[in-house]
Amino acid sequence: MTERKFCLSVRAVLMDTQGRCLLVRRSTANRRMAGQWEWPGGGVDDGEDFMAALHREMMEETGLRIEVIGFAGATDFVIADDGLHAIVLCMDVVQTGGALTLSPEHDAAAWVALPELSRYPLAEQVRGFMLNYAAQRQNL
Repeated sequence: MTERKFCLSVRAVLMDTQGRCLLVRRSTANRRMAGQWEWPGGGVDDGEDFMAALHREMMEETGLRIEVIGFAGATDFVIADDGLHAIVLCMDVVQTGGALTLSPEHDAAAWVALPELSRYPLAEQVRGFMLNYAAQRQNL
């Protein structure tokens, strides 16, 4: 039996007052998924609390401070070339401070209405999850 390695990732679903979520586009500095859009976030470091990781990743990637207000959901996928099974925790958040400033990992940001998500080249591994989230949120 082959042992599979796991990694944990956190994502922030940040909505503005107009009902749009923040997406960031991965730059060519990334070896995976360059040019694809996603919710901000990233990997949890060894020994790091996942909530601390979410705050750190948001600050690093967007310059924004946040507060977690709920659980948006979880998904997973396999990164075949690394043999990693990625677990992704997505949290609903609100902005509490900061100004939008992108890290070199991303080259663009957009506030996108949930019904418009499908028009973006979303990160392939989480596209279905993001679209399902949008559909459920619209039906509330």
